[in-house]
Amino acid sequence: MKINLLGGILLLVAGVVGATCAMGEQAQPLVASPKDTAAIEALVAAEAEAWNHYDAKAFSVRFAQDGSFTNIIGTVLYGREAFERQHADIFASIYKDSTAKFTIGKLRFIRPDVAVADVDTTVTGFSRLPPGVQAGADGALHTKLQLVALKEHGQWWITAFHNVVVVPLPPRP
Repeated sequence: MKINLLGGILLLVAGVVGATCAMGEQAQPLVASPKDTAAIEALVAAEAEAWNHYDAKAFSVRFAQDGSFTNIIGTVLYGREAFERQHADIFASIYKDSTAKFTIGKLRFIRPDVAVADVDTTVTGFSRLPPGVQAGADGALHTKLQLVALKEHGQWWITAFHNVVVVPLPPRP
């Protein structure tokens, strides 16, 4: 019994060490092709363009059929239809006549077919904001949007869209 327990612990330790070494190998920066970088940049620009035309269909066209979406108040929705419906609702109400600016802060390729884009967003001209959300000192809504994009059949798709409000830290006491 003691030998089996010791053997199990050694196997566990060996597995953790092996996994850690393998993770270290995976953590090497991946050099993305200029074509894929440009495609992700175009995808993000198209999102902003669709927002500024209040076009939920265009805003959703590159959203994966089974994609996940978390909005700024924590509501989670799954699928392109739900994503499109949610944006049609807000484009017709609280964000009607708003203007959005999307800027990629960092673009990182996890694999040649998976990219994470950290996007800074600024929205102005809204009629109101969701409950509990406040505009910044400049009157604009600032968010951090994380897009996970997946390349399938030569096309980049948004498979995860996670958006959070930027809230300034309170002053230190």
